[in-house]
Order: sequence, then C-alpha cells, then structure tokens
Amino acid sequence: MAKQDLITLDQLSKPVLVGLLDRAIAMKNGHRDRTLDGKTLAMIFAKASTRTRVSFEVGMFQLGGHALMMSAQSSQIGRGEPVSDTAQVLSRYVDGIMIRTFCHDEVVELAQNATVPVINALTDLTHPCQVAADLMTAAEAFGLDGLADIKVAWVGDGNNMANSWINAAQVLGFELSLACPTGYEPDRAIFERAQANGARLHITQSPYEAVTYADVVTTDVWASMGQEDEAVQRQKAFDGFCVDDALMAVAKKRAIFLHCLPAHRGEEVTAQVIDGPRSRIYDEAENRLHIQKAILEWAYGVHTI
Repeated sequence: MAKQDLITLDQLSKPVLVGLLDRAIAMKNGHRDRTLDGKTLAMIFAKASTRTRVSFEVGMFQLGGHALMMSAQSSQIGRGEPVSDTAQVLSRYVDGIMIRTFCHDEVVELAQNATVPVINALTDLTHPCQVAADLMTAAEAFGLDGLADIKVAWVGDGNNMANSWINAAQVLGFELSLACPTGYEPDRAIFERAQANGARLHITQSPYEAVTYADVVTTDVWASMGQEDEAVQRQKAFDGFCVDDALMAVAKKRAIFLHCLPAHRGEEVTAQVIDGPRSRIYDEAENRLHIQKAILEWAYGVHTI
C-alpha cells in the first residue's frame, strides 16, 4: 500500500474524510483498540504547542504506541540539517512523523523524502488536524450526514485556519462564507482552486453578511505566532470583526461557535460568546484527540476507510 500522508484536507476524498470523522466519533464514544501497539511517532515542533502536543502524545498512548517529542531548537533541524536528511534518518527509526512548523514547503519536502507517513500538525499555510476536529464538532451538533448542508462563517484573518476551512468546503460541499478585512484574505491559490473544483465559497468584508443564517461561526486570533510585531496594526485593521452577541444574533438559532484556541477574549470574540451556551470550544479541543487517533490509524494503514 502506498504511503499515506496528511498535508492538506483537500488531498482527501469525501469518503475518506467522512470515514475519518465517523471513526473519530466512534473512538470518542468508547471504541478503543490498541491498533498502534509498538508503533512510534516522531513529533517535531518548531512552534510552541499545548493542544497539539498533548492530543497527539495521549492519542498514541491510548492506541498502544509511543510518541517522541522533538523541538527544532534541541535537535539538528534547528542547526540547519537539510529536511531531506532528517526525513530519511527518522524514517529508519520511527513509524510516522508529525510536524508543527512555520513553512509549509518544509512539510511537503519532509513528506517527499520520508518513507513513513507524515502528518501536518500546522504550518503558516494550513491547519488540517484542527479543522478536522472542528468538522467533527459540527458533526456532533448537526449529524455527520448533515455536514454538506450547513453554512460555515469564518470571521477574521484569512490565515491557515481559513485556508483549511476552504479545503474542507471543497471536499465536503458545505457553504463557506469568509469575512476578512481588505488585505487579509485567504491564500488566493487555495481559494481559486477550491472554487474551480465546485466549492461554495463567498468572501466579504462584512462580518454580518458572512454570519447571516450560519450554522457554524468560527474565528481565530488576529495575530498568530510569528506575527506579534503586527499586533497593533492588525487591531486597527480588524476593528469591527469581533464576534459578539449582536453578530451571533444573525446566525441561525441552532448555530454553534468555534475557536481553535488560544483566544484573546475581548478582541476576536467577546467573553459572553466564547463562554456562552452556544460555544463548543472545549468539545472542539477534546476532539483534536479523537480525530488525530483516526488520522494516525489511517496514515499507519491499520484502519482502512
């Protein structure tokens, strides 16, 4: 069987992505097998992490495997070892590689040179594991079969999360409306490729237009890791893009709120919304564990979808 990497969500077919969500929901509901008994996972971190590290490490443990933490600063990667060399060496030691880094091309190069599965746990371009967890959270609210019929509203920066929502909309067929300030739109190539493949996408500068009749309202911080020096500039650009009660009022009554965390209450979302009854942020965070277990099984070839 060919090696199975997860670099972006749009590389997956609809049956595979739905199958991963279905498997993750079963795992959350108590289905636990030690399917990765004796397997190993190298976890490379160039960016700080809470949810990614804990969920992958615990997930490997629950499936019977073992995860090894590697920071770029404390390994030869941080001293300039070529990505291709790292990929080939680690492939001799471990059964899979997970990487959380800045440059997307680094993940692509790692996958091209590794003989074991490579999982993208975040780059500046995409965040497939997080959006997969978000889709799982939406499936819990509206049913797995109902995902194609929902409207998702993204409010804020056209960042890696927005790009991965676009990838997901291309695969699953749901409507995606993105409200981004001028100059902070999603990646043009990703957007245009998804549109060309039939994705139902709309982009606007009006949060109210995007959120009207939405089933899912989601956002992220205005300045991500590596953009701290832009924080003041971004606060001005994103004025009016805070998800508050007035904005949530134009969404459907059944609408849920998602945020990948960490959040800045009072900036991209008010405390009333993120801590309110429509928020699913902690279910969403928990679901990182379960969807990643499903992804690991699929990537390692022990669960066929």
